[in-house]
Amino acid sequence: MSQGQPRRPPQAQGEVLQDQPIKYGDVFDVSGELAGQPVAPRDAALLQSAEEAVLGRTQKGGPAAVLQSAAALNRRTGHVGKGQITGPAADAGATVAEAELAGRRVVAESVGGQVVARFVAPAPVGLAHPAGALDQDAVTIGRALEAVAATAGDKPVDQSDAAAVQVAEVCTTGASGIIPGGVAAAAQAAADHNARTPRDEDKVKLRDVLSGAREKLQADKGATAEDAERVVSAEIRNKPDMATTQGGVAEAVTTAARLNQERP
Repeated sequence: MSQGQPRRPPQAQGEVLQDQPIKYGDVFDVSGELAGQPVAPRDAALLQSAEEAVLGRTQKGGPAAVLQSAAALNRRTGHVGKGQITGPAADAGATVAEAELAGRRVVAESVGGQVVARFVAPAPVGLAHPAGALDQDAVTIGRALEAVAATAGDKPVDQSDAAAVQVAEVCTTGASGIIPGGVAAAAQAAADHNARTPRDEDKVKLRDVLSGAREKLQADKGATAEDAERVVSAEIRNKPDMATTQGGVAEAVTTAARLNQERP
């Protein structure tokens, strides 16, 4: 079964439900014995180690981060001890499996033998030296954004698109926030409008926001593997199915970065 984003415990849960620990069934779509187990510190540590071993780091907002937050709250409320581990995690451990299927990267994360999260993204860009992104004729992030108008232009802009565009803009400008009048501001405004608009025909499309993106960017640069990774992460964190949009912002920037890396 395909897994979406982890369920997040409410911020006030530690105050409202002090007599009940946060269980796996509260934060993940799991069943059986695991669902009724309180999240424990060593469970979180196991999954964090697995993410670092396979993915290179703990994923921001990912399953290990969710477990860490839940375990910390369970410790503060006295439901679990510092070195505690649940039975299923002790028996089957925590794993991260990565595969490439049809040019897409599929990552599944499991605890106690059950998949707690799965995400799908473009295959990562291999690094080459020197990087072609430094060439004057490199494929820029601005060009990648404009390409989305052709590949996924009919898609209504949602929060995952806006988040990806914002990170792409940050990669080009180094700005710490949304620039007024920029492409990220337009994408966020479109996502906000669409969230209040029931009919797809009345929604703002990616084509409306990303056509002429280079003119809206204060700066532009060749797309790099690091840029692609950041944009992909932003997009999937805001998608319920944790899968990048076919032909969308993340895939366009990844394609640009791959073309730049493969330059002779």
